[in-house]
Amino acid sequence: MNISQEKIDNLNAIVKININPEDYQPRVDKAIKDQAKKAKIPGFRPGMVPASHIKRMYGKSILVDEINNMLSDTLNKYIETEQLEVLGQPLPKIDDAKEYNWDFADNFEFNYELGLAPDFTIDFSPNDHLTQYVIKVDEETLASRIKNIRRSYGKMTNPDVSADDDVLYAELVQLSPDGAVFEDGISNTASVRLDQIKDEAIKASLIGLKKGDEVRLDIQRAFDNDAAKVAGLLKIDEETAADLRSDFRLTVKNVNRLEESDLNQEFFDKLFGEGEVTNEDEFTTKITAELESMMVQDAERKLQDDIYKYSLSKVQFDLPDEFLKRWLKATNEKLTAEELAAGYNDFAQNLKWTLIENKIIKDNNIDIQYEEVFELAKVRLDQQFRMYSPQPLSEEQLGQYTVQYLQTKENANKIFEEVKAFRVFDFIKSAVTLEQKEILFTDFQAL
Repeated sequence: MNISQEKIDNLNAIVKININPEDYQPRVDKAIKDQAKKAKIPGFRPGMVPASHIKRMYGKSILVDEINNMLSDTLNKYIETEQLEVLGQPLPKIDDAKEYNWDFADNFEFNYELGLAPDFTIDFSPNDHLTQYVIKVDEETLASRIKNIRRSYGKMTNPDVSADDDVLYAELVQLSPDGAVFEDGISNTASVRLDQIKDEAIKASLIGLKKGDEVRLDIQRAFDNDAAKVAGLLKIDEETAADLRSDFRLTVKNVNRLEESDLNQEFFDKLFGEGEVTNEDEFTTKITAELESMMVQDAERKLQDDIYKYSLSKVQFDLPDEFLKRWLKATNEKLTAEELAAGYNDFAQNLKWTLIENKIIKDNNIDIQYEEVFELAKVRLDQQFRMYSPQPLSEEQLGQYTVQYLQTKENANKIFEEVKAFRVFDFIKSAVTLEQKEILFTDFQAL
């Protein structure tokens, strides 16, 4: 057997594999004998089928299988031995001019295209400057949060006339273009929250209504063509909701209003525990601290995004784009040319980031331990369980679930990649100069 590499350029290569009968014959003979021992063929006792009979019946398919196995083993070993950093997987290069008889005497030649990772350097130092935002709570955000908390612990009332932020319990009936009720059309009784109405003119038309009042509602305009919200209100699927163009008759069944809870000791004790907060100033301080704690996570996500973009701009290298496009198409036959063109740039950016990650890990001897993967998996599972149950799992139960979760290769790889990203971000943060900048939450959102 002979294997060689022809370098097309720094990013592309062709690997040629030549296989002769003396290379594959021993493997094929062994495979035929093994099948003869297992075969159950009428007229022969189990295990006594002659190898010549198996060869005559199944010889070509066995030969094809063994050649494919040899190619896979040989190519993988060659890539490993030559320490080639390939992108995607090797693609067989089809040569229509070559035809084989598959008669156990052919000399085979197979060519594979390789996409090679680019060679590059990337260094971070204190000369690299990035902004680390320290988010401060603005009065508008604080007031909105306090209002929502007070309403969560408030009481429901039924005023005679609707006002801003009320909820209309109403019947919604589909109308035809002339305003008549659409025969066999969509109808549903649902709660319409006025604070979710996006169109100000429509919202104004729903204020001042009382029980029994009717208005014509352009439901798509009201919710800014949000198919999920329209589907939820009308109890229809999102695809139908997205295509819906009819107006609806809204008939008020009831006006519901959630009154805000009083800022008293009973409310403070419900929220924070008995005696933890005793006045409005302490309450405001607590809510501010809670918001700023949440905003630390927002600021960290922003910093990570900035590091990602800065890293991609800091080092410039090419990818074997045409090879990668062929590989993407070969591994996903349903992928259209339009989808490939639209999504390739994002794919290439993420691949470049992965190469940068791997370079930083390798150059700086960053070693990721199983314990780190286990702990992050445990955190992620704990977060999931808390979404469905306020009662946390015991450490022992959580540990058992984590072990089971990581036994699935896909799960383990997913968490490993997340840990790797965190370690790379931490390394870059330690190497560059982070300039802290205070910013109001409303201004931060604008970023």
